[in-house]
Amino acid sequence: MDAIVKPTRALRGEIQALSSKNYTTRYMLVAALAEGTSTIRYPARSEDSDAMRRCIQDLGAVLKEDDETMEITGFGRNPRNPGQLNVGNAGAVLRFLLSVAAFLPKVTFVNAYPDSLGKRPHDDLIAALESMNVKIDHNNGRLPITVYGGNPQGGDIRVSGSVSSQYLSSLLFMTPLLKEDSEITVLHDLKSKIVVGQTLEVLRDAGIEIEASDDLMRFRIPGNQQYRIREYVVQGDYPGSAAILAAAAVTESDVAVHRLLEHSKQGERQAVDVLRRMGAPLTHENGIVHVKGNGKLQAGAFDGDEFTDAVLACVAAAVFAEGTSRFYNVENLRYKECDRITDYLAELKKAGADVEETRSEIIVRGKPEGVRGGAAIDAHYDHRVIMALTIVGLRSQDGLIIRDAHHVAKSYPQFFDHLRALGANVTLE
Repeated sequence: MDAIVKPTRALRGEIQALSSKNYTTRYMLVAALAEGTSTIRYPARSEDSDAMRRCIQDLGAVLKEDDETMEITGFGRNPRNPGQLNVGNAGAVLRFLLSVAAFLPKVTFVNAYPDSLGKRPHDDLIAALESMNVKIDHNNGRLPITVYGGNPQGGDIRVSGSVSSQYLSSLLFMTPLLKEDSEITVLHDLKSKIVVGQTLEVLRDAGIEIEASDDLMRFRIPGNQQYRIREYVVQGDYPGSAAILAAAAVTESDVAVHRLLEHSKQGERQAVDVLRRMGAPLTHENGIVHVKGNGKLQAGAFDGDEFTDAVLACVAAAVFAEGTSRFYNVENLRYKECDRITDYLAELKKAGADVEETRSEIIVRGKPEGVRGGAAIDAHYDHRVIMALTIVGLRSQDGLIIRDAHHVAKSYPQFFDHLRALGANVTLE
């Protein structure tokens, strides 16, 4: 499916934020690791959350759900052996379940997306699991991956955090169920610390005891713990909403997005602050972000590691800002569904943006007058790239054609529906 994005002067209206993908997948996992039935209110529905649904059922969890509620009866420390697991293109689901698979004698994770997830590395998590008495066959750290477990052992565990915080989160979900106490030391730098905070929040909600150092580089996890059954309520999703808010900021708009908690632990909440610092007229009160855009923005410098999944949307806004913007500390964007620096900037250049990169930085020389557009854009199988390029297309002179735009369903299936409800001139073919 291609998205034909035509220039749109203004957006108007109100929408409900999508439910958080990150919280949904984490709540589903802790519910599956409990013995008994837990309830999740307002779970996200996207390709990533569907991958977790599918995989925990393959591992033995029982799911029942209606339009607003999901009930999960978990398998605890004793998952069923499915032989194979297909996580689709969901990197976080793969990494979280690699550790769960260590409780089974043999599980193979198949390579369903060789041009996307199949290219992403998982070496650091594999090395940590191998130190825990788990044998793993892999393709230079990439899929397909076969885990030979059955008797994982705790103790002194070391894991690098320089590529992704998901490796650490994976171990934090699994180690409470081990017989032994564990101590996890994070080597090198730890990317996306705010996302680790979400993992710790969910674990503590699920009754798990973990001692974490203030810098989140050392953890002590007592063994022989049990996940408790309970009810979870999923909050609104900031990463997807950031694209809607950025689209409103670059146009003459009056847009309100509901269900965005002011004090959420989602790092992408900072996208609201980034847009505010860029001069977007907005308020954030009572869980509602209200943007009265005038299309006039100012450049700035921003630490992208604090709002990883909203960086591309904010870069798209910076394309139209007065001055030169810098998004630094973003090297981990290279290890996503695509290289979100090189690949994304190549498409922005096709649209007429003035951008450049270093290894860990995106530099944007803004064009307040707008960009020409008129190009066909490669989505690179990446939902965040699709959303961000849509923002640019709305403000371009000749619009954009985004190829393979259906991949937006990985996290935000309703993205184009929501934009069109606000008045965006987008057609899907």
